Amino acid sequence: MLTTLKRIVQEVNQIPVLDEALSCLANRLIEALKVDSCSIYLADYEQQHFILAATNGLASEAVGHVAIGFSEGLIGLIGQREEPLNISDAQAHPRFKHYPEVREEHYHAFLGAPIIHQRKVLGVLTLQQQEKRRFSEDEEAFLVTLAMQLAVEISNAKARGSINSLAKNVPKDWQKSLKGVPGSSGLATGVGFLQNLMVNIRSHVHKRSTKTEKQISNYRLAVKKTQEDMAVLSQRIQGEVPDDVQAIFQLYHHLLDANSLGREVEEKIKAGWDAPTSLKMVVEGFIRQFQSMNDAYMRERAVDVEDMGNRVLANILGLSAKKSIKREPAKHSILIAEEVTAAMLAEFPSEKLMGIVSMRGSSNSHAAIMARAMGVPAVMGLTDVPITLLDQKDILLDGYTGDVIVSPNATIRHEFEQLILEEQLLSERIHAQDDLPAVTKDNCKLSLFVNAGLSLESENNINPDSDGVGLFRTEIPFMMRQRFPTEQEQADLYRDLLTAEPNKPFTMRTLDVGGDKPLPYFPITEENPFLGWRGIRLTLDHPEIFLVQIRAMLTASIGLENLSIMLPMITSVSEVSEAKRLIRQAFYEVEEEALILGQRLYMPKIGVMLEVPAVIYQLPQLAKIVDFFSVGSNDLTQYLLAVDRNNSRVSDLYDSYHPAVLSALHTIAKHAEILQVPITVCGELAGEPGGVVLLMAMGYRKLSMNNHNLLKVKWIVRNISRNESEQLLAKVLTLNNPQDVRDEVNSYLELSGLGGLVRAGI
Repeated sequence: MLTTLKRIVQEVNQIPVLDEALSCLANRLIEALKVDSCSIYLADYEQQHFILAATNGLASEAVGHVAIGFSEGLIGLIGQREEPLNISDAQAHPRFKHYPEVREEHYHAFLGAPIIHQRKVLGVLTLQQQEKRRFSEDEEAFLVTLAMQLAVEISNAKARGSINSLAKNVPKDWQKSLKGVPGSSGLATGVGFLQNLMVNIRSHVHKRSTKTEKQISNYRLAVKKTQEDMAVLSQRIQGEVPDDVQAIFQLYHHLLDANSLGREVEEKIKAGWDAPTSLKMVVEGFIRQFQSMNDAYMRERAVDVEDMGNRVLANILGLSAKKSIKREPAKHSILIAEEVTAAMLAEFPSEKLMGIVSMRGSSNSHAAIMARAMGVPAVMGLTDVPITLLDQKDILLDGYTGDVIVSPNATIRHEFEQLILEEQLLSERIHAQDDLPAVTKDNCKLSLFVNAGLSLESENNINPDSDGVGLFRTEIPFMMRQRFPTEQEQADLYRDLLTAEPNKPFTMRTLDVGGDKPLPYFPITEENPFLGWRGIRLTLDHPEIFLVQIRAMLTASIGLENLSIMLPMITSVSEVSEAKRLIRQAFYEVEEEALILGQRLYMPKIGVMLEVPAVIYQLPQLAKIVDFFSVGSNDLTQYLLAVDRNNSRVSDLYDSYHPAVLSALHTIAKHAEILQVPITVCGELAGEPGGVVLLMAMGYRKLSMNNHNLLKVKWIVRNISRNESEQLLAKVLTLNNPQDVRDEVNSYLELSGLGGLVRAGI
């Protein structure tokens, strides 16, 4: 049975079109189980019925036409009960309903199993036979197991398959609502413009070559040409995006450096491969490294590596590194691609770019970061539709919710345009007050900081409206090299950052790499990287790495007083004590060097990230040896709920509005106040409308967020009151599930006149 099951599942999974896959399934089940009929019904929640999607045994002309209500017949009963139904004579069952179109009068035995994915019934799988009999336990178990195996595949393919069936003959008035991941906030209307690569490094065929010198020369010339192309693109967007976003293009420069890819590529060439093949091998190795990381931001760097590889390959082959644009984009275009890259955005005429749809990617991709900096709405991860169906179609794009409407009717278009007008008016009101402080209506002041460290180069003028940097990630320079960066290299980078705004606090997090973010030159293999060797655990085990980084930070801060150092992934007091011992050691060494030069070194404040639940119960002990706390709400939520938010099967369970998470955050804030330790929140919750209200009510007065959220958070703070937010908090802490909390918070924001930001979700 197991062999049969595997064979059927493998064959069905290889068929890309859902309708064809289900038809194949019906045929294979009849052959395997020797039954008279097999049918598959799929749920349509908009119409509240199951529709016959495939059959072998019932009338074939009924496929796509017969619909059974969710509360009707045996199919509806299975859906309602969410369990299999095995009866010897279906027609004698009180819930049996006769549908003449399917012609099942001669069938009696009936076995049906629900197809369920993440608690949602996607359909029903049935077997029927002419004789009156109960199906055996083995047959029932087989069908239930098969339904479970198919649930994920149907969940992923259902929308894609239904659209594929329309693709052959799409009606003129066809309208489709699609769902992706918000990448850059905003609303946009335009015409879909499909842009594709001329070359793809993944599809390049391996070739050998004995002309080593010639291949190396070809590779170096291609790299030089690609660097020149990147310089032109970087120059093109100068002035359109902040310096830190423009520095994204430095990633390409660093990857093309001889000390990054170059050395490995040339080694492959010397081993007997031609230049394109050598490039392919090295680039795909880097792609695999990045894709294996659990950190969402670092995983998205695989896109940039692949784009860079495609450009170098195009130049090796003597092709234009640009995309094949066969026509001019329309005046108002929505850029569409399998994977939009930062370079692709720089190439596209900015005056014609209204929005972006990327079939792959997330809000952490460089394209999303650039889109936010350019003020262009973007939706990422739109996987359930053939990309060609979006080309040359009218599109409405909601970068707040991730919704994409293709070929909208006149009514929906009019409503959407009204929302765009309202958004423009709200944006004007927000920016008119961008120089005002973040003070509530009843005079409660908040300090708003930014999270930074997403680019390789200095992030000068991160946000003149911020109160400083609440979290600077130091990992990027480490991850983009083939070796550990030297102390001087780190010191130069940190100095640029600290001197940009010397009167504002700047908090640097020590190296947070490990199992989930392995360094290319220091690979780590672990079964459960989130619970593994990462953060402070790794750097304390390698004090030579920790000391060099701390020395670099201290050297960069000579003569300045704005540096704070934050320790990640703290689990115990002993880790902090050991880290502080090493920091003091580095301080005395650098102080001695500074005194020789007649300069002064100030001891930075030392803080810890509260992200491992264990530290909640050690706050009094930690308060005695640190200067500040910083709550990493993303990881704290993940660890409290035991949910990997990057795992699609359980990501729905990840919710910062979970009562346990809110209770933990409230407890931390109360303890910090009693212990008189300054505390900041630097996770995503600090940049959400509801999160801002609840955190302020809990007692948090310092919030650190992504750059693009800051002005809107300031607007929220100025339009609420501390007293009302505390009343709201008292109420939500009595609720039992995240959705109830969210509804209550949204109601408060609506009553406060902030409903636009609720819909936007910032």
